[in-house]
Amino acid sequence: MSNTWKVTLPCTRADADSLSEDNLFIGSDDSVPTIVTREADPDTPDDWVIEVYCNAKPDAALLKEIANLSPSARLSNIAPVTEKLEDEDWVTLSQRDLEPLRAGRFYVHTSNSAPRDDPAIKNICINAGQAFGTGHHETTMGCLESLDRLKRLGQNYHNIIDVGTGTGLLAFAARHLWPAAQIIASDIDPVAVEVSAQNAAINNVATGRLRPAIRLETSNGLDHPTIGQRAPYDLIIANILAGPLIALAPQIAAASAANTVLVLAGLLKAQRSDVLHAYIREGFRFRHSRVENEWPCLTLVKARNYGPTRRHSSIRSPLASDYFGEC
Repeated sequence: MSNTWKVTLPCTRADADSLSEDNLFIGSDDSVPTIVTREADPDTPDDWVIEVYCNAKPDAALLKEIANLSPSARLSNIAPVTEKLEDEDWVTLSQRDLEPLRAGRFYVHTSNSAPRDDPAIKNICINAGQAFGTGHHETTMGCLESLDRLKRLGQNYHNIIDVGTGTGLLAFAARHLWPAAQIIASDIDPVAVEVSAQNAAINNVATGRLRPAIRLETSNGLDHPTIGQRAPYDLIIANILAGPLIALAPQIAAASAANTVLVLAGLLKAQRSDVLHAYIREGFRFRHSRVENEWPCLTLVKARNYGPTRRHSSIRSPLASDYFGEC
């Protein structure tokens, strides 16, 4: 059995939030390290921790890169702490600590927990591993509840994309809600795409190129040719980070049509205005928000009368009352 090495470094919430997708590809001789950020103590919400998992003992160069992930630790001369783990230890322990949860009609559990025997419940099994999106983070839970809300409002979608799919959970949820839809799930990390395929098999969700299978692709944002060919989408889900969400706004807008619905998560409450402004500039209008602790999930819709001649028109506050409504 190969060994897993864990590197731990304290950080602030601002440090954790500033990490972009590029940080997921810090250098390593053996493979792409897995980076996890988490709140260290609910009683001190500004104290966070960066944990990096590697398949080989990190060398000095990698430790230096990890140290650079936390400016606050660097200023305090706090060095990363390295420890050796057995692969099964951190995965098994993390699964043991994940309690099943209910989000809308969805019941998300690991293989260590039994599914619910209720025809009104949609069970999804997601084990802890090397990709983000077990459903236990507030961002993923907010997305599940927002998607459930759209279904309850009678919305129907035919062409869906889950950008930054992680474990594939949100794509699987979309398949349950809209079984006839064409769905593509993409991630910049090939490990996440592999994990999504494994999770699809566990949940008896078909993957492949033909409908109703979910098509899985490795893509930097929406750059993959297949994503462009399938556009425009009528539902776009993006649960990533605030920085990438803002950077992807033009690509997401280009893959949208009038009335395209957009579900965004991965941002903190303090970043809500910046993310909203980025999408309002691209012709989206705010429709709904739900907040889990400090993590909002936003629902927007592409305006029907938006076009090139209106692209640089003045932008009012994203909190203006005319942006609210049902979608």
